[in-house]
Amino acid sequence: MKLRRGLRGLVWILVIGFMVIQFFPPQSNSGESSSAVDFMEITSPPPEIIKLIAASCYDCHSNQTKYPWYSKVQPFGWLLQDHIDKGKAALNFSEYGEYSGRRKRMKLKSSISQIENGEMPLFSYRLMHSEARLSEQERQELIDFLTMLKDKLE
Repeated sequence: MKLRRGLRGLVWILVIGFMVIQFFPPQSNSGESSSAVDFMEITSPPPEIIKLIAASCYDCHSNQTKYPWYSKVQPFGWLLQDHIDKGKAALNFSEYGEYSGRRKRMKLKSSISQIENGEMPLFSYRLMHSEARLSEQERQELIDFLTMLKDKLE
């Protein structure tokens, strides 16, 4: 009987805690974006590459995140925002034009390596976003385009 009351109390605490954390959403990724420094504007990729990068990269690596419905539910929103913050810290396509030539080369080289190794887009992102699942051909097209950009900078 005591155990049952204790369990019921714990459940109530968890429910109330869950309700309270809903009042503390993360700040959304809605930074300023200037097309003059955006990766797509500067590099003028072909339409198929634009589609691949927009679907597979821009949500976490730009100032233009399209948030899914579950981002409004905490703690999922916090975890999602943490991924976005880390993604933008690693590479922000919205600010690509502000990078030095050396930094652009390093970011392109790293991106190529991560795509080749299947590390990007993240597995957790691909699970929830079918459009981010790249076929082998799409992956190779993206790698070829990024390699071409990197080679131009050397």
